[in-house]
Amino acid sequence: QVQVVESGGGSVQAGGSLRLSCSASGSIFNLHNMGWYRQAPGKQRELVAGITRDGVTNYGDSVKGRFTISRDNARNTVYLQMNSLKPEDTAVYYCKAEITTYSGTYYPERWGQGTQVTVSS
Repeated sequence: QVQVVESGGGSVQAGGSLRLSCSASGSIFNLHNMGWYRQAPGKQRELVAGITRDGVTNYGDSVKGRFTISRDNARNTVYLQMNSLKPEDTAVYYCKAEITTYSGTYYPERWGQGTQVTVSS
């Protein structure tokens, strides 16, 4: 069994910064693509940022230049550094991981439980 757990959410004023972390645990043989998504009330879940195992990144248009995704393969962890936060960044942020276990089980999508980010004006 594998788990994905996010941490680091909270409340911040506009213009501030937060750093989210997402760790995968369990019998992980390979941690492939990882990504951050967010969902605001009444809206669909959207991609915030993604990163391949080799470190190739992509970002949603609304966060380009403000957010940075990175990963530590030795720790099975991905980070999201969020700067210049805006009230419209308020949402629940979810981590998604693509995982292969030592037993050969492949999970194309394992989601965390989400962490709330609230940005006040």
